[in-house]
Amino acid sequence: MSVSPWSFSRIKSFEQCPKKFYHLKVAKDYREPETEAMLYGTAVHLAAEEYVRDGKPLPEKYEYVKPVLDSLMRFDGEFLCEYEMGLTEDLEPCGFKADNVWYRGIADLVILNKEEKTAYVIDYKTSKNTRYADKGQLELMALATFKHFPDIEIVKGGLLFVVCEELVKDVYHKTDQAELWAKWLGDYKRMEKAFEANVWNPHQSGLCRRHCIVTECVHNGRN
Repeated sequence: MSVSPWSFSRIKSFEQCPKKFYHLKVAKDYREPETEAMLYGTAVHLAAEEYVRDGKPLPEKYEYVKPVLDSLMRFDGEFLCEYEMGLTEDLEPCGFKADNVWYRGIADLVILNKEEKTAYVIDYKTSKNTRYADKGQLELMALATFKHFPDIEIVKGGLLFVVCEELVKDVYHKTDQAELWAKWLGDYKRMEKAFEANVWNPHQSGLCRRHCIVTECVHNGRN
């Protein structure tokens, strides 16, 4: 069993419930079904990527996204779509699939303005509201961006909710790195300890009975 490479989604899955994480990501004896919402999100991401990167027209059913994408495309800088970033355990940049990759992250859109030493990191969201927005994803993308583009001093991150046309944003400075990494490395260490001890304690929540697919869990109630 290996704790790495890890990602934002991997560590959040572990925090939500170590037992479910174990069955989905380690033992792989359960598989999360693809929901209609997940398929829709994937399709919107692809349409946005092709529109921004290739100038490909948006399918008619996704044209509602065009105004927010056009507003992004008015920014000055180099546009990188679905940009893959890897880091080694020493926090050095590496290839996404490198043998020594320790952390992986994919930014839906990075806009590099090297003259202003600023990067914009955008992640598209297809949720209907911002109620459960988690800016942790932006923090990790900012940290990876600072490593891959060392001349960048400011990262302006945004979770762009394309359905409700809202932007959850934050700003990260290069001088913030040590503090932010300390927090995420603490989260990583907790996951690492679970791997080392092979102990995966369940976290009970109101979602267990109705939504969790790990039916063998004592909190599931459907076994």
